[in-house]
Amino acid sequence: MIQDTPNLISAIRDRFAHVDACPFQGPRVFFENAGGALTLKSVVETSARFAAIPDNQGRDNPASHALVDIIQKAKADMGVLMNASTGQFFAGESGTELLFRLIRTACVNAPKGNKVIGSTLEHPASRSAARRWAGIAGLDYVSVPHDDATGTVTAADYAALVTPDVAVATILHASPVTGMGMDVAAIAAAIRAVAPDCMILVDGIQHAAHGQLDIDAYDIDGYVISLYKVFARHGYGMAWISERLSALPHDQLIDAPATGWEFGTRDTGAYATMSDVVAYFDWLGGEVSQETDPRQRIEAAGRAIHAYETHLTNAMINGTGNLPGLRDMEHVTILGGVDNPAREGLVSIVVNGLASPDVVNLLNEQGIRTHTRKADHYSGNVLGPLGLEDCIRISLCHYNTEAEIAQLLGVLKTLETAV
Repeated sequence: MIQDTPNLISAIRDRFAHVDACPFQGPRVFFENAGGALTLKSVVETSARFAAIPDNQGRDNPASHALVDIIQKAKADMGVLMNASTGQFFAGESGTELLFRLIRTACVNAPKGNKVIGSTLEHPASRSAARRWAGIAGLDYVSVPHDDATGTVTAADYAALVTPDVAVATILHASPVTGMGMDVAAIAAAIRAVAPDCMILVDGIQHAAHGQLDIDAYDIDGYVISLYKVFARHGYGMAWISERLSALPHDQLIDAPATGWEFGTRDTGAYATMSDVVAYFDWLGGEVSQETDPRQRIEAAGRAIHAYETHLTNAMINGTGNLPGLRDMEHVTILGGVDNPAREGLVSIVVNGLASPDVVNLLNEQGIRTHTRKADHYSGNVLGPLGLEDCIRISLCHYNTEAEIAQLLGVLKTLETAV
């Protein structure tokens, strides 16, 4: 277990840039991982190295050949990380842009009069795309309500509304507001039991850094992540699509290969940083297990990350040392409930009597970076039904420590006198 090995925690933290200090603020605790995780030092080095290379892919020269090989290796590495034995990976502008492209393609190829199904829990990246393109393509949009109390949506919730004419479905793997993870495989199975040919597309942007990815087990057609939330950098997203989605008519250049999905020349350095991320998971898996197979090491890393982040969130909720946890602070309310097994490294709270932006500012003054989620077009679908105008999102990752949790709890405890 990561928490039982102090030397391993130090080794993990040493692999990330700015792990305990902001170049603008100075020393700080980083609990804003849902907004973008810390970056691997190897990614920073790789990005700089490839930024200096003038050559493009697809030319007949040694540099171009090497770049193509690097891209192919990155795609193969992503296949190991996400356990995808079929289909293809391709990079795009961002996770949001890729979700729009996948959902648009699935909708415009669906029979007019069919249905698109998605949940009220989803990030607007998928929900907005699904509702927009359902309308344009002449499809009915079916909205599956999520459970406000737990911040989740289940396979049973989908099963209650799915019908044989559902042609497209969207699923959120984890919520960036509640921090809860969904059972993608179970939801997909519930959909396919009634609409076996449905195109199922998953927003994995929030989930990817917090647990295992297993495309082969999901029985889906598309999965999208944003690499800046998985220890790489901004400026691109990554999509996996099934062979049948790859083959659908889609936006592309005239006479281009039928299954090509990328537009223009992508950044080879972006692909190369994906290999850095996969290498990191592989290294961590070797530290927490005796596995020798790369996929088995990655699975071991995923289990260790999930267990450690659960340990950290439990420490935050239940207390650590002589500090009371959030559950024992009468001035604090925890979104999604105190004991919620779906939680993935994120706890959202409100401090009764105080505006969340004020609490975030106060924490920031104490060197603790968190974030305000407001009931706007990003989070109103979750906060509105709870009667909340905003909340404080405290998002962790496996390089955070219990000492940092204690620092947070110490500051939050002082707020009881301010309420």
